[in-house]
Amino acid sequence: MKLILVSTLAIAPLMLAPLMAKDNGSVKRLDAASAVFSEVMATPDKGIPQDLLDNARCIVIVPSLKTAAFVFGGKYGKGFVSCRNKSGFGWGAPASVRIEGGSFGFQIGGSETDVIMLVMNQGGEARLLSDKFTLGGEASIAAGPVGRTTTAQTDAEMHAEILSWSRSQGLFAGIALEGATLRQDVDDNAELYGRKLDNKQILTTPTRVPKAAAKLIGQFNKCSGHEHASSTASNR
Repeated sequence: MKLILVSTLAIAPLMLAPLMAKDNGSVKRLDAASAVFSEVMATPDKGIPQDLLDNARCIVIVPSLKTAAFVFGGKYGKGFVSCRNKSGFGWGAPASVRIEGGSFGFQIGGSETDVIMLVMNQGGEARLLSDKFTLGGEASIAAGPVGRTTTAQTDAEMHAEILSWSRSQGLFAGIALEGATLRQDVDDNAELYGRKLDNKQILTTPTRVPKAAAKLIGQFNKCSGHEHASSTASNR
């Protein structure tokens, strides 16, 4: 029994490794993130509630989060985080992030899922400035609601630092990514900015938006560039 368990634990990383090796460049990933956000917000009744987006401090998008599973599973994905400018108007340059995490339970197969997270308060934003943190551990996370608007504050909105959604095979729904690790990716930052900037530098100091990220940041500004700007600015 012990031999089987050890063998299984050894197999899971091997299954995930090819998915990591196939990872594409930052520019392609930025285009994918822009497409994901645009498609999700194109249908208000089935997307992220506008009032949550208007009050979010930061947005994290991880297109094509990969999952490999054989009894014990693993998750791996790369994406970007952008936070509102300190003025409250518009969104700042994106920083690169990675999601890594395991799951337990009897399962088999592999899949890809688009993930969107909204960071709703100062505590969640502070987590993004660290090298890494655990979702559901150091930062509270909850499945986000879906629909045109939230007529009243949900329990998740009132208490969770981060709200999260996933899209897989056309289905968009809230999902809690508890146990996954979110960390900065300075190598991908170097690819975008020409030097190894850490996420705190990018997210807290004036940083020019790379040309490759213009489409993504443009989508953020289009959907929530100015509304509730005064209240957002006062909370920063």
